Amino acid sequence: MERTKEEIMENIDHIIDQYVQPAVAQHGGFIRLQDFDMESGRVLVILSGGCSGCASSTITLKMGVENMLKHYVPEVTAVEGMDDPNFNDPFYTNDMMSWDSDYSR
Repeated sequence: MERTKEEIMENIDHIIDQYVQPAVAQHGGFIRLQDFDMESGRVLVILSGGCSGCASSTITLKMGVENMLKHYVPEVTAVEGMDDPNFNDPFYTNDMMSWDSDYSR
């Protein structure tokens, strides 16, 4: 029996919320399901927070998220990420060290 796109997306969203999001949140990141292409099996996710612009996000997507989704959701063939277009500053600022009186800007 073939599942609908909505059923597959619910399954993907559940896995991301329960297993992926808690791990990336520890690093200030956020991953959100954007779309699933029924023909190709590709999942598109939006990377926000610390994930947006992070050099390690490709490794996280391919070795972590993609492997997990392919294992639990047979319809998934690949995962692609896109930086959040509404988040344009993935870098830490000098304000991060404002608590340290020895820190000079």
